[in-house]
Amino acid sequence: MTKILVIDDETMLREAIVLGLRAENFEVFEADDGISGMQLARSVRPDLIVSDINMKGMDGYDTLSALRTDKSTANIPFVLMTGRADLKGMRHGMSLGADDYLPKPFRLHELVDVVRTRLGKQQAIRDEAEHRLSELRTNISMMLPHELLTPLTGIIGMAEMIVNEAEVITPGELHEFGNDIKLSGVRLHRLIMNFLVYAQIEMMTVQPDRIRALREVAPVGVNAAVETAARRKAKDAGRSLDLQFDLQGGQAAMSESNLAKIVEELIDNAFKFSAAGKPVVVRTLSDGTWTEINVTDAGRGMRPEHVANIGAYVQFERRIHEQQGSGLGLAIVSRLAELHGGQVTITSQPDLGTTVTVHLPAQPLPVPGNPGRN
Repeated sequence: MTKILVIDDETMLREAIVLGLRAENFEVFEADDGISGMQLARSVRPDLIVSDINMKGMDGYDTLSALRTDKSTANIPFVLMTGRADLKGMRHGMSLGADDYLPKPFRLHELVDVVRTRLGKQQAIRDEAEHRLSELRTNISMMLPHELLTPLTGIIGMAEMIVNEAEVITPGELHEFGNDIKLSGVRLHRLIMNFLVYAQIEMMTVQPDRIRALREVAPVGVNAAVETAARRKAKDAGRSLDLQFDLQGGQAAMSESNLAKIVEELIDNAFKFSAAGKPVVVRTLSDGTWTEINVTDAGRGMRPEHVANIGAYVQFERRIHEQQGSGLGLAIVSRLAELHGGQVTITSQPDLGTTVTVHLPAQPLPVPGNPGRN
């Protein structure tokens, strides 16, 4: 049974609300002040909290703030009730993480409507999270074993050759085997790290407090960060001469490390699908509100249906084009952009190349205090 916690120091109103909600088949708990309400919330873990604002001692704002800082109660939908339905009070409540605001006096059916709406949105969040987890598990089970085994097989194979042919291997051959082992190890390490990053990002998409912390950073200038990350990746790939820049400034509301991760994945993807000697162009552009970072390659491109279905662990035409990597790069780029309030667009034509554009806000965007809040 769905559990509702009602916090209000007005006995008659609280009892009326409790009776009304129980008549709607909710399991209802009640508290007559903020302190006891906070303690009860932590013990019973209600599915939703309805609280008055004007209470003696710990008022509704303080109660909400305290619950939002506790991991066990941070994501419980919270509806504030008050007789002072002023815009300033509403903004303050929403800034603390309230999901809705119900001005007194109200009819019982209005409260029930708000409760059902918020519970419905919370369930939609849970369903979406479960869907993403299920999809991630499925894709991992299909793609990850192969991706892990490919470099691991190379490492084991080279090591066996060194062991079995130790007496006849020349120093030059030993150096070549060692380099192959190193490259396979680097590939395996990158795969594991990207898998961990992607899994963390997926979990973060339904945790507004973590999204808020992610966005609450000072904006960084994109030119220097983009060029540094791109040149580093090009050097690792042995394609520094293929890299071209058209940097026109701007800033992004994102940490420098996350911005570098986005650029590294874009450059890696461009090199992966274009031949050595083909140019890869990195551009930045800003109108002061939004900043664009785009990377264009002259590679084999993608068909429209492939662009539409890009996601984690998705690889296209593998039988035709053997490719390294698990397909996580663009998925990580897209998720990081979305978490910061941005988005990714892809334009591509077969045999002509691909342009991936990341749109990022120049200033931090607000985050709803709780999942499902408008």
